[in-house]
Amino acid sequence: MSRTRLVLPGMVAAGIVVMVLGLLAAGGAPTRPADGLLGAGLGISWAVPVLRILADGAAVATGGAVLAVVLFLPAKDGKLGDKAIRACQDAAVAAGVWAVASIGGLVATATVILGIPLSHLTEHAAPAGQLPQVRALAVAVVLTAVLAVVLSGVKTLRGARFAALLTVAALIGPLLTGHGAIASTSFWSVLATSSLVVHVVAVVVWVGGLGAVLRYARSPQAVELFSTLALVCTVTVGLTGLLTAEIHLGGRADGWGLITQWVTSGYGVLVLGKTLAFATLVFIGWQHRRHTLRRLVDGDAAAFRHLAVLELVVMGATIGLAVALSRTP
Repeated sequence: MSRTRLVLPGMVAAGIVVMVLGLLAAGGAPTRPADGLLGAGLGISWAVPVLRILADGAAVATGGAVLAVVLFLPAKDGKLGDKAIRACQDAAVAAGVWAVASIGGLVATATVILGIPLSHLTEHAAPAGQLPQVRALAVAVVLTAVLAVVLSGVKTLRGARFAALLTVAALIGPLLTGHGAIASTSFWSVLATSSLVVHVVAVVVWVGGLGAVLRYARSPQAVELFSTLALVCTVTVGLTGLLTAEIHLGGRADGWGLITQWVTSGYGVLVLGKTLAFATLVFIGWQHRRHTLRRLVDGDAAAFRHLAVLELVVMGATIGLAVALSRTP
């Protein structure tokens, strides 16, 4: 069990490394302000995507633990068992980390957008509060803080289901209140936001669910149930990711816009990298269904564990690409 505790830090580390490389390669890395301008500084500028990675990792851990309680861990007469209660406590800690990372992201984002040193932020509190990105992060802070408090006291299956709804709200709230969601009311803007909401929820269920199965419920029945759920999430993530990328890249009506920009723009290169990472995850999932599920039923849990750990690290790297993508012109 102690080894499984290292999986999430490993995912975050892989995500940060890939994110930094992606930003440097695609032209989205922070730069020094022009001469004569104060700016936020490179440290604060780099803190924005790093805190985003930490928040995303905590969100995945929270969602996965709650999913395990609701779907994979049995409850007797509506009351959670010891393992399920421990999963709720883990989720409460992860939600707390999520809230703290969101607070840090709020402060760093406001400083970077306003182009001022961190020490000057209190003097610009009013304009900072009007920024849609800051308001979105403020929503995340409130929802995740409430979620952490609720999860710390969950003892019943009904409470866990309520926590699951709160988790979904914490995931999609910032997406519905951020800059991309309110900048335009056009059909394509609404479609892009809706696609992103579905994409994010499916990713958290897929990635968090795998981590939760590995940590809390490695039984053949739980793994088989998650395998079916993961298949649905895989298809959903693939379709919504492709749709969102096509909208943002502004593909032409002839259908070649997306393909050509995959190799002619930094943003497109990251989309291509994310697509290749997604294909790798699909292949690993196929190997699970072909080989490791059968070996798990036969009592060989190590085969599933080793492949699942590799899959989670690739997932962490893919999340790093997604963060780099969100900060690349």
